[in-house]
Amino acid sequence: MPTPADASSRPEGVDACACPGGAPDATAAEPCTLDGSIFLVGMMGAGKTSVGRLLAQRLGKRFIDADHEIEARCGVSIPVIFEIEGEAGFRQRERQVIDDLTMLPDIVLATGGGAVLSEDSRRRMHERGLVIYLKASANEIWHRTRRDRTRPLLATRDPQQRIIELLAAREPLYAEAAHMTIESTHESVKSMVARLVERLDERRTTQGDAAPPAGTTALPANGPEPT
Repeated sequence: MPTPADASSRPEGVDACACPGGAPDATAAEPCTLDGSIFLVGMMGAGKTSVGRLLAQRLGKRFIDADHEIEARCGVSIPVIFEIEGEAGFRQRERQVIDDLTMLPDIVLATGGGAVLSEDSRRRMHERGLVIYLKASANEIWHRTRRDRTRPLLATRDPQQRIIELLAAREPLYAEAAHMTIESTHESVKSMVARLVERLDERRTTQGDAAPPAGTTALPANGPEPT
């Protein structure tokens, strides 16, 4: 099983780019209250990293940010990867990282906004853990990202319109991958995580453990739960 950003433990044939970096953030504060891994999907600016880090802390799981892992493996930032390889090259690396990380046990994974563009990645996430869609409106995303100059897909003449277009194209894919949907609003991260933990507890009570162990196959879901 590969250890994030650790080239020596990565299976043969996995592209680690030139210079692997340090290990992702981890927390091991308390015993896990929910079995299995949790994968967060949603648009840029939906709060996946902030929510994921605190959620992992609450559940005693290890937190990993997929975008940070890509940067650690490559030794360069995502904008540089886009500049050198284009979006297609970045997506290829992203698919490999998602495949590797979703095999790790008992983690909370924050994925990049475009991770769901790969059918293989959607399937692997859905089968290997509990996928939660952090759903934010185009207006909310714009307000959160409008001063961020590190997002290659928003480097256009009209980034607000670009957000609207990306959300329209990706929302059905987020819904397809997700077992659960939760609204990402202007509330605090702490409040949002508390609401999410409450939903997870309700799910565990009615359906058992939150997610199958990594590497096992879940029964097909009937689409995301209502928010």
